[in-house]
Amino acid sequence: MNARRLFREVDQFLYRIQPVRHDMLTSGSTEFESRIVSEHFSYLKQLTKDGVVILAGRTQNTDYSSFGIVLFNAETIQAAREIMLNDPAVKNNVFRAELFPYKMALFGPDNAKHD
Repeated sequence: MNARRLFREVDQFLYRIQPVRHDMLTSGSTEFESRIVSEHFSYLKQLTKDGVVILAGRTQNTDYSSFGIVLFNAETIQAAREIMLNDPAVKNNVFRAELFPYKMALFGPDNAKHD
């Protein structure tokens, strides 16, 4: 049996998110948005623990160019789309999302500094 068939190759994907209501960045979140963003963070935290999410974060600007990214592993584009669409913030229309096939070229985990 082919080793590739035994060990399925996992691809990388990235989804970019932006708030549907831009004012949540400048004027603050509604109670609903705050709850959903908290669920979004918990969802990504669990996927990170499960070895799916490689990294997630957002830009720190608050103008219309602001965005977040989620870089993650999935076996197929369909599986990747399902992960993105199951994100509570996407599912509840707090963030709009766009999915991209992705491939890391360089990665320096020791260079990453975060809070």
